[in-house]
Amino acid sequence: MVSNAPGNLQKLGQSLWLDNITRNLLDHGTLQRYIDELSITGLTSNPTIFDHAISKNTWYDDEIRRQLDSGATGEALFFKLAIQDLSRAAELFLPVYERTSKVDGFVSLEVSPVFAYDTKATVEQAKMLHAQANRPNLFIKIPGTKEGLPAIEDSIFAGVPINVTLLFSTDQYMAAADAYMKGLERRVKAGLPPDVRSVASLFVSRWDVAVANKVPEVLRNKLGVAVSKQTYKAYRDILESDRFLCLENMGARAQRLLFASTGTKDKTVADTLYIDALAAPNTVNTMPEATLLAFADHGKTGMALSRDGGDAEPVLAAHINAGVDLTALSAQLQAEGAASFVKSWNELLGAIESKSKVLT
Repeated sequence: MVSNAPGNLQKLGQSLWLDNITRNLLDHGTLQRYIDELSITGLTSNPTIFDHAISKNTWYDDEIRRQLDSGATGEALFFKLAIQDLSRAAELFLPVYERTSKVDGFVSLEVSPVFAYDTKATVEQAKMLHAQANRPNLFIKIPGTKEGLPAIEDSIFAGVPINVTLLFSTDQYMAAADAYMKGLERRVKAGLPPDVRSVASLFVSRWDVAVANKVPEVLRNKLGVAVSKQTYKAYRDILESDRFLCLENMGARAQRLLFASTGTKDKTVADTLYIDALAAPNTVNTMPEATLLAFADHGKTGMALSRDGGDAEPVLAAHINAGVDLTALSAQLQAEGAASFVKSWNELLGAIESKSKVLT
């Protein structure tokens, strides 16, 4: 059974994106069906998704052989495969991109973490990948770490649409929003149009995993939603600030808040917890395929998030009283996320190398 929950969420003003991309989804028309029937209007990808798709299946074998024959190896070979998939997906979402005047309909590709501490190299790769794909509705993903912020600013100034990833707290989100606006302000100063699109991806579920055994039962699985509510208030504050309104007057558009990592990790609670709880206009929720199907089957769309953050502050205060250092934990989660990104990247390149040896 398919409910009307995805359509209701879209009517409320939130975009549903799929956190998955494989050649199989494209070749068998599954992604097109999700667009037609489940209101999906964009997607995100990451190295782990590609690693599993390449190493555990034969979907990419023929293309890998062709790329090896043409001399492509390692990272270059991966980016060719990824850009092929994401270009096809971008084409499917192009009607959404055009219908929404470039607000929605995006797909995302991450830069290599090898350049994590090299702003110039990150910006150059972001520009190169976006040019290679040659799709207006392709985001390049750059982590919103301290080292990533200058690359985000420079990439926006260069006109590259950016998905800022690995954000865990309101402070981290605000730093990413500042980098975005700095890039736009530089474009205005240089006489360039400031209409360069971006999303800021806040990771939700990892908060609750991190404190699962450290807080009373009454607080279990409440921290991720509370942080999201607090960040949503900050998002709305920024969009109504004089600084952004000035940019908007010049032609800029919102860097939309995106809720990521919204698959429920605790099997004792609803598998649609982070979808049901985080409905909000002019935001995005990107979800794993299993969560999307669960939400389509039995999800519920209630009231939109409160403009003022609702009960976020009391819930956050309760966690602090329970001994949770939210500032330290947000830094820890971002550092762990960055390390996991590098690990996943190395595993992906290992899978490419292993598959290449087998196919040759």
